[in-house]
Amino acid sequence: MNVFLWILQGFLALAFIAAGVIKTIQPKEKLAPKMPWVNDFSPAMVKFVGIAEFLGGVGLILPAVTGIAVVLTPTAAAALALTMLLAVIYHARKGEWSTIGSSVVFLILTAIVAWARFGPYPF
Repeated sequence: MNVFLWILQGFLALAFIAAGVIKTIQPKEKLAPKMPWVNDFSPAMVKFVGIAEFLGGVGLILPAVTGIAVVLTPTAAAALALTMLLAVIYHARKGEWSTIGSSVVFLILTAIVAWARFGPYPF
């Protein structure tokens, strides 16, 4: 199970770091065609979401690898799960059912990491 969790954490870290970098360095106008939700938020909020995703992705790996403040790894996973829950709620309220699927998958995967690392499978 520990190997599975590490693979899952690596996958999630790469996904969130990549998404965070894209949202942080790209202007809102360039993101809008592929991420229409950005039109409902200020450029600062989009960058904030990007920075939060980037830091969450780093938090999935770095504390556990270094052995420093390892509680930050499940905390990062829980924070990312909350972020994905908010994304699901946002898209559901807008009736954007086709975009909810990936958010639900990431919600479930981050929740699994948070549960496992807080509970039965600590490092």
